[in-house]
This record gives sequence, structure tokens and C-alpha cells, in this order.
Amino acid sequence: MFSRPFRVVHALFTGLVLTAGAAAASVAVTPVAADPLAVARWLALDCGNPAGVPAADVLAGIPAPRIINLQGSVPIVTMQSFAEFLIAMGYPEASLRDPRDASLSLSSYTSSEELAGMLAWYYERDGMRPMLIGHSQGGMLVVRTLYELAGEFRDAVPVFDPMANAVEARTTIRDPYSHAQRPVVGLEVAFAAALATGTLPRILLGQWSMISRLRRIPDTTQEFTGFAIAWDPIAGNFATMEPYVAIGSAQVRNILLPATVSHIGMPLTGHLAANPVARAWIDAYRPEAAGAPVPDAADVDLRNLVHAADLWYSIRRHWCLEGQRLLRAQGPT
Repeated sequence: MFSRPFRVVHALFTGLVLTAGAAAASVAVTPVAADPLAVARWLALDCGNPAGVPAADVLAGIPAPRIINLQGSVPIVTMQSFAEFLIAMGYPEASLRDPRDASLSLSSYTSSEELAGMLAWYYERDGMRPMLIGHSQGGMLVVRTLYELAGEFRDAVPVFDPMANAVEARTTIRDPYSHAQRPVVGLEVAFAAALATGTLPRILLGQWSMISRLRRIPDTTQEFTGFAIAWDPIAGNFATMEPYVAIGSAQVRNILLPATVSHIGMPLTGHLAANPVARAWIDAYRPEAAGAPVPDAADVDLRNLVHAADLWYSIRRHWCLEGQRLLRAQGPT
């Protein structure tokens, strides 16, 4: 097996060779067909502060990156409810459904190599960096896939076509911005999150390669949020949480949720978007005000409100940023 320094040099050299002679041009994806006034309005949005921005009204129509939701090891509850929450809040359904079977939740037993190749396929096609969100073992797969993209487990990762459900005979993609061929290894995602992902299950399930890596986030995501539940016996978590830390430049946040949050029921958030009180609180949520009082309404089901609101804030922000990046690269329509 090649040493880590050799793999880094090899990847850099390969990237330079593949880039040589490639002509820079506008983004190489289907142009967004939209009214110039709508595009101007989207480009004027303050993506850094999405609080109070109802996506269904303000972001509707702006290109949206792919979100892959990964369920836990025993899918008594899958990530379907969370995906339905996102759709009801205004996220485009087409950017959430699996093109193979239209499902909204992906198995956490999916290969990290396959998932990394799939992310590259989406980026090449859509021109936007995808997002990864995983519950329990799905959160482990999120982190493992970030390491896969970092070249930690192999020197080259093949592209995976989710529509054909097949590995492609290539380990590079055509970058939609530079038009240069670039390896799958080194690709970034816009945002990643792990919900109630513990070290103890990694030991019990023999996932040895992830025990030392689970809380160390590489640079293959721009932003990462880790959620833990106090006194979560399934995750092996007690009163506090073992924090996630960046090993480079990724922005990493940690959120400890109260013990009243259910490990198994954590993804059940679809009901929140249907209630005007909960929905207004979620739209107004800001991470720096995470301790703000929740709505005082006895007849409102507020289960899973805080982590749903925090995730929706980050998703809206990166939806806005990735959409604006694509629109600017495409220029006037």
C-alpha cells in the first residue's frame, strides 16, 4: 500500500495532468431557465442569514443541490419523514428522491465508495456540491464517505451512476466549472450532518476503521454539524457528548440535545412543517439563539423541533450559496 504522502503527491500530479489543455468556460450543466428578474432577486439574497426567509416564497425556483439522507442500521424509522419535512418547508422534491426508485431514505449499509462516486456524479451533472445527512449508523456513513472523498481508503474512487445503479469505468469527472477532468478523490460536499451517531455501536458492529475517525472531520465538507442526545444508551452517550472536531479547515459545530429526544424517533419531523406555530419558529431560528424558548402551545406537537430547525437553517444557507454559485457561473440567461 502506498504511503499517505505518496498518495497526496500522486493525486496532485494526476489533477495537473488532467487539467492541462482544458479551456475554462461557463458552467457545463443545463442552463437554468428563469426570468432575469427572478435570477437577479435570487442573486441578491443574503445566504449567510436565512433566518426568517420562507423558502417556499423566496428560494422557490433557485437551483437546489442533491441531498442524500441516510437512515440508521435498523430502519424502524427511516429518514423519509425528515425528507418530507424538507419538501413541505419548500425544498425541491426532485433533489431529494433517489432516481432509481424515488425513495427518500438511503440504506446506511451502502458502500462509502459507491456513495462517494455517486456524489461526484451528481456534482458533474448538477453543478452544485451535494449535502449528506445521516441518522445513527447513517451518520457514521456520512463521516466515512468524507474520508472516502479524502482518499483515506483508496487512491482512486470510481464514478457511480445512481440512475443506472452501476459503477462507471472512470475515476474522474468533468468539473462543471473549469471543464477540466478531475478525480473523484478531493471532491467537497457543501454540508454534512450526523444525528445520534455513537462510538459504542461502531465497536459492537466491528466497524474498527471508523472508531478513531468518527469524531474527526476532514476537509471534504465545507460545514459539518454533529448532534448528540444526552443519556443516549443506543449511541453509548452519557451526560455530555464527545465533540466532533475539524482536522483542517471544515467548519464544525456540536449540538447536545436533551435526553427527552428519542434516538430512534429523531428523524420524525414531518409533522412540524404542517403546524403554523412550529413552522414560523423554524423559519425564524438562528443557531446563535439556539437556547431561545420554544413555542408555548399545548396543542402543538414539538417533538424534534430544535434539530429540525438547525438542520433547516444550514440546508437553506447552502441551498442559497450553491444556487447562487451556479447562476453566477452561467451568466445572463
